[in-house]
Amino acid sequence: MAKRYNLLECSFVDAQEWFKETDTVLVPVGSCEKHGAHVPLGTDSITTISVTERAAKLANVPHTPLLPFGYSPHHMGEVGEGCGTITLAAETFRRVLHDIARSLIFHGANKIVFVSHHGSNTKPIDELLRKLRYQTGAFVAWYKTPTERECEVVKGIIEGPPEETPGWHAGEMETAQVMAYDESLVDMSRAVNDRAHAPRWMGPEFSKIDGTATVKFRGSENIIVPMEHHEYSDHATIGNPFRGTAEKGLKLFDKEAEHLAAFIEEVKKFPFKVENRDFPERA
Repeated sequence: MAKRYNLLECSFVDAQEWFKETDTVLVPVGSCEKHGAHVPLGTDSITTISVTERAAKLANVPHTPLLPFGYSPHHMGEVGEGCGTITLAAETFRRVLHDIARSLIFHGANKIVFVSHHGSNTKPIDELLRKLRYQTGAFVAWYKTPTERECEVVKGIIEGPPEETPGWHAGEMETAQVMAYDESLVDMSRAVNDRAHAPRWMGPEFSKIDGTATVKFRGSENIIVPMEHHEYSDHATIGNPFRGTAEKGLKLFDKEAEHLAAFIEEVKKFPFKVENRDFPERA
């Protein structure tokens, strides 16, 4: 019988064997949110699970099923605009991830790596990671797949210049990855080559180059402003989706998985031992 890496597909006996074999588990965390009209709401989830599945096999560790919802309040838009987007409030998001991690620690995990392609999922998590470590003594980390401004791992694969923001929302990278996953989910007749801009209510003194939480003012990018996605992206696309190909997407998945697996191999060596496995507040 083939080895199952997704705990959702394992019996409890299979899971027991996993926890005897390793103390490290991956937890993929996606999102369901408005992207460009040419790609699905689950674009970030598709990359997250595709990279996680490959990395789990390379590093020989189990992973949980994908959590398909994340922290996406800025993608809700106005009524009907971000239709299909589902967001968890920051407190809910942290609590769900906390309970997943505590369940895994209860069963024997000493090291947990959350994996996500959705950049905004990182915004609420510092408190969560620290709380888990302080409560249990476990090693916990958040691995954000190479994208957005941190594309060093895949820079030999993506072709767009920096001004095309190739790693951003529904652009070159994400379009290629959805194509690699299932090309039938992509409708390039709806695609647009577009860029971010400062919210128009800000006026000419402000500018914005991508989807970060910051705006530029007099050459400095030191101001964080809570913005709705539709205020700085007219088509929910930041980048050039026309550079995307399925072949490129497969290369991206493999390269990102290789990097994640190499990180996991180092994590396995970390001398972390859980001090408190009990989870009495689980009800």
